[in-house]
Amino acid sequence: MDKAIEKLLTINMDVQAGERVLVFTDHVQEGRLEPKEMDRCRRLEKTVERVAELSSRVTSTQFYKYEALPSNGYEPPEAVWAMACGDKVCEDLKRAGILERLILKKAVPGDVEKAFEILSRHIGDIVDVVIAMSNFSTSHTRFRHLLTKVKGTRYASMPLFDPDMFSGPMDVDWNQIAKRTEAVANLITKADGVIMRCPLGTDMRLGLKGRTGHADTGILTAKGSFGNLPAGEVYVAPVEGTSEGTMVINWSTTRKLSPRVTFTVKKGNVVQMDGDPLFLKYLEGVFKVSPAATNIAELGIGTNDKASRPDNILEAEKILGTTHIALGDNSAFGGNTSVSFHEDYVFFSPTLILEYGDGRTETIIDKGKLKIMENL
Repeated sequence: MDKAIEKLLTINMDVQAGERVLVFTDHVQEGRLEPKEMDRCRRLEKTVERVAELSSRVTSTQFYKYEALPSNGYEPPEAVWAMACGDKVCEDLKRAGILERLILKKAVPGDVEKAFEILSRHIGDIVDVVIAMSNFSTSHTRFRHLLTKVKGTRYASMPLFDPDMFSGPMDVDWNQIAKRTEAVANLITKADGVIMRCPLGTDMRLGLKGRTGHADTGILTAKGSFGNLPAGEVYVAPVEGTSEGTMVINWSTTRKLSPRVTFTVKKGNVVQMDGDPLFLKYLEGVFKVSPAATNIAELGIGTNDKASRPDNILEAEKILGTTHIALGDNSAFGGNTSVSFHEDYVFFSPTLILEYGDGRTETIIDKGKLKIMENL
């Protein structure tokens, strides 16, 4: 385990003496998740403490654990903002009336720009590296976006991480993963739209014109780098209002669904759901509180050849040749929807066809086989 953590710190994050590192996780209350997931949570807490301990042998490292938030996409608590940005930043954000709105995802026009200005004045107080190992993701948050864009903080987001992943999808040739992922991201960026079809009945079209494909390579050594660990995916924010069709999933983020869940999508939003009653009850509760969570927020493509688990979304969405679609927030990677929810669902054995502005089409995944592999 220690060797694997050292590889995370040196190869993935390039932590150097003299830098400041923030490592954080969250505590999930007993009974909130199924027993198998609770066991993973407890093992994770011990692992995160060890990550912070080994990092502290290299450089100045802060560690923080907070009570788990309701779901993915929530902003971390104020204490985490203070540790990452410094007390002066938080005081100035409060004085400007911005901090609470940012945390509650209720920012008004001008708030983000003002936050950039405030953080820029105190750039020396901001941490150089964040290793976010909370169970509920902070990837798609203003917190992450401000750190990476203002300071150039290197940010690893590891929601639902299982220590067993150190011997699976983390034990890869990261240079090869990067080459493959960047090649797919370039194709996605050039496309105007995409058609996705899957054996269970998924048939979707999503508009991509003007949107950038992002490569999550696992190499987070450049200034401002951000991504998941384990890594290995391309992700893009579809143009709002363009997604149409039917999505059929048989896995949630952590369990198999019974029966399968079917989403009907119109004008970029989920308008109808059928299937697993517990899962539907959960999503209906989310949509009632946050109607914008029905937004088709992300299209992703898995590029990690050692990822294999379908029952953990952090790993499942990286499985080579899979695709995934997320609902909710995409404001931090090119979209226009800001909401305290972001959740991905994986599609197996997909066929993915890119559409270009000149009328050409190109199949880049054929029944789960990534075609670009033939040239790498």
